[in-house]
Amino acid sequence: MNGTGGGDVRLRAVAELARAVAAAKSPMEAVVAAATAARVALGGTMAAVSRWERDRGRLRVLVNDGDLAPDEEAQPDEEVYSVADFPEIVEFLHGRWTEGGEPHAWVETAEGPAGDRTGAYCHQRVAMLRRRGRSSCVIAPILLHGLAWGELYVARAAGRPVFDRDDTEFATVLAALTAAGIAQTERLAEVRRLAFTDPLTGLANRRAVDQRLEEALERHRADGTPVSLVVCDLNGLKRVNDQLGHAVGDRLLVGFGSVLSLCGAALEESLVARLGGDEFCLLSVGHGAEDVVRVAEELCVRTKWLGLGDGVAVGVASTDAEIGQVTSARRLFRLADAAQYRAKALHSIEPVVAGRGAPEDPVVRLADQPAGHDVERRRFRGRD
Repeated sequence: MNGTGGGDVRLRAVAELARAVAAAKSPMEAVVAAATAARVALGGTMAAVSRWERDRGRLRVLVNDGDLAPDEEAQPDEEVYSVADFPEIVEFLHGRWTEGGEPHAWVETAEGPAGDRTGAYCHQRVAMLRRRGRSSCVIAPILLHGLAWGELYVARAAGRPVFDRDDTEFATVLAALTAAGIAQTERLAEVRRLAFTDPLTGLANRRAVDQRLEEALERHRADGTPVSLVVCDLNGLKRVNDQLGHAVGDRLLVGFGSVLSLCGAALEESLVARLGGDEFCLLSVGHGAEDVVRVAEELCVRTKWLGLGDGVAVGVASTDAEIGQVTSARRLFRLADAAQYRAKALHSIEPVVAGRGAPEDPVVRLADQPAGHDVERRRFRGRD
């Protein structure tokens, strides 16, 4: 165990890695924990985890840990290397698999291939070790679902003992633990994604809107950040379903979702969602009411281009408008819903904006009426 500090250090590092990846909430948290634990366990001076982007033919460094060179960052935005310059992730793994064995870690040294260091490659890795003042490195493939996901890399500074075969065995174990952590966090991320995503359109769902809206209103109460809701009701969906079939109706929903997403892109940090059925919404944070209304107007125009349905009824409610104090997500939703209801009742081809009616805005009056007070008042879809 050259320079590792003994078996106890390794056992503690493995236990820490297992705990860290179990607690990780994202693949990035898992790889950060893996890099630190691997560096400690293998007695390295730095460690890194990289992802193999197969579609682009490159390795992307996700995290660097330990004593870094001037050209290395802890979590780099754009540290990528062509697989053409580092072909061992392809060639070495392929050779092992075709021989009937399992992918295994290997060692590179600043002197190049020597002794019995099976699998050593004398190309860019060797040059990189020399340029960054390191004596050797051990590279362990990270395998996920039977494919090479990326690699775990641990290096030692010049003057330190080079890694040996025992180190490669242990690095292989650490890479397997890392893969388990990444797989677990990816599954959790997929579960979270499905919980907050509409399966038909791929947009956010009502649960995601509720969560984001509560967070946005906390900001609004703290510093006055404007929060706006654009609620949309797609006209003519029932007619399309009845006359052309539900498959065509689904295409209309997906098409409108795409148009809403396109328009919402003009408002940074906006969230586009399908609330259910033919109802959609856009949640904007940090933009003035006029900017949001312009996007809503563009949405009305673009929806006509879909060639199906009968346009869209759009209502807008914003804390940046004359709607009174907004103390809850429920009230902002009611205002936007009431504005959309009025747009639908008037067959308006433009958005109706809460707070713009004079002298007394009928939208605000409708939204603020007690339940059952007015037969004209819309039932706010479970929001009472």
